[in-house]
Amino acid sequence: MKINPTVALVTGANRGIGKAFVEALYSAGTERIYAAARSIDSLTDLVAIDPHRIIPIALDVTKPDQIAAIVQQAQDVNLLINNAGVLGSGGFFADNSLETAHWEMETNYFGTLYMIRAFAPILERNGGGAIVNLLSVSSVVNVPVFASYSASKAALYSLTQGVRAQLAQQGTLVVGVFPGPVDTAMSEGVPLDKVSPIQIASAVLEALEQGIEDVYPDPVSQQVFAGIRQDSKAVEKQFAGMLPQ
Repeated sequence: MKINPTVALVTGANRGIGKAFVEALYSAGTERIYAAARSIDSLTDLVAIDPHRIIPIALDVTKPDQIAAIVQQAQDVNLLINNAGVLGSGGFFADNSLETAHWEMETNYFGTLYMIRAFAPILERNGGGAIVNLLSVSSVVNVPVFASYSASKAALYSLTQGVRAQLAQQGTLVVGVFPGPVDTAMSEGVPLDKVSPIQIASAVLEALEQGIEDVYPDPVSQQVFAGIRQDSKAVEKQFAGMLPQ
């Protein structure tokens, strides 16, 4: 799809990769960008770039009633970027592991499903458009220190594949993005080399232009998927060493 002209909605737009998406879309000439975050006040600086083209929206993706209200406002969307996500730690056997798992699944999996169900009919009416889901290398190999986060992203990967199959007939491109560590507040404690959020956003916009469904936007991502193609069990064992304290 062509980024210019496009009307996009980006969830989790107030920081990190979401903020980078808004900035990259704006630079690419996107007609309008709905920037969504749980706190609308957190979007003030971003909206100040261009209040006519960047529209702030208060949205918690785990709240279907809020999503329904946004649907009425954003009937012109033809690009949905599901970036909102949460990350816990501690493995499957920490005292709060069940609460963490519910929190991550509700946001990372169900929140994305809610958004797709709400906006798929709008995308169809607007010519098909595209959906971008922010996954992770942990979608395909569990990282034990982020065990239930990895499980939630694995569920989101399966969702991405299923939605892709079901929406193909309406002409909607469904893109899965599999970054490794990115230099954001969410990954602050991860002791690995990280890439900038704008690198992820730029790679995704290029993939959208080219109609690419799976995006490996950084060296770690590319290495992991090359390793999986060669010996998936070896990759599993490599990440198994990243145990919670």
